[in-house]
Amino acid sequence: MERACWKHILALLVVLVSTHAEASFSLHMDDFIKAVKQVEDGHPGSEPAAMLKRLRRAAGLNDALIQHFLGNADSGGPEMNATLSAYIRKAVHHRVTEHGKEKGVVLTSDGTTVALMPLLLGIEAGFLSKSRERVRGLYQLTLAKDLDLSFIPSSPHTPLLGPDGCWDNLTSPQVFTLLDTPSVLTTAQLNGGMDGVILGMEAKSRHPLKLSSLLTEYYCHQLDRRGLDAAPRLISRRRRENFRGLFGPLVLSRQVVKSVELQRRLTGRSKMDVKKRRELIDVVKKGNKGVRPGVHGLPTHRSSLHVACTAVQRDPHQPYSSSLLLVHPPHPHAESALSDLRAVFCRHALHAALPPGGQRLG
Repeated sequence: MERACWKHILALLVVLVSTHAEASFSLHMDDFIKAVKQVEDGHPGSEPAAMLKRLRRAAGLNDALIQHFLGNADSGGPEMNATLSAYIRKAVHHRVTEHGKEKGVVLTSDGTTVALMPLLLGIEAGFLSKSRERVRGLYQLTLAKDLDLSFIPSSPHTPLLGPDGCWDNLTSPQVFTLLDTPSVLTTAQLNGGMDGVILGMEAKSRHPLKLSSLLTEYYCHQLDRRGLDAAPRLISRRRRENFRGLFGPLVLSRQVVKSVELQRRLTGRSKMDVKKRRELIDVVKKGNKGVRPGVHGLPTHRSSLHVACTAVQRDPHQPYSSSLLLVHPPHPHAESALSDLRAVFCRHALHAALPPGGQRLG
């Protein structure tokens, strides 16, 4: 009787400790990096690729396409701490719920929301690369993989890219809500895909570097008074600039088609017929036009801005019409001149209503 009682008490304590530990980590990139450091500290001397495979196993990222390029995540290596494993799965496994909540995304210090799955897959591909010229599977795992899952919209009016969303809290974010109907590739997925390409290319030449160090270097750099003029090359604020240097205009189109064909082959499906292939190429070209403006020079449309938004509510039954916007300038060369511009008040009455307490970030 007493033994059974103690078993129940111990089980309850394990659940409570696990829940508290998971809750202590928010969905901010700083907290995710802390979790990665804990995993690294528990396995000193582990290679970055082995660490990433461990994270991938915890997140449940092990489909046929991923295994084709990165190997089986379930092969070898000790199990991760259950608490950390639960947090990693929550932070990395990407999906959008019926109610428009986007999972598997984190808030970064520069105000960007980033999907972790394409980011980590790209970095792992980079660390596994044996070539100085290219990284095997880099585009398929970071951008093309997500695109080909649902690239042909059910309706011609379905947007290919976006939307933005809002966080429930900026200091300890936990819930990210999209502001519109999910598209083929959300803003967070696009950001994570671009970062995965950039850091994947960087990782191939920096094998001794720890994953936590690479993420800290990229996402946690604080600009001084000189702004971007004095900033290092490899930081998230230079995402578009760095991606533009790696990404040719026809690369994405080719890689999406190749990725779809490979996934069909790996899952035992028949090849695409000529008509389907042509339809896919046409849709990819349209999507490519949507990706490129955000890379070369941001268009004037509001959706291109990286925004932190604290809603001002006039009436509990009316849409929010005023927000505090933290605006990144429209062109990389303008960023240094405007780096001291921290925030401006902006009205955007055409903006979709924010959920109560919502704080929007791009």
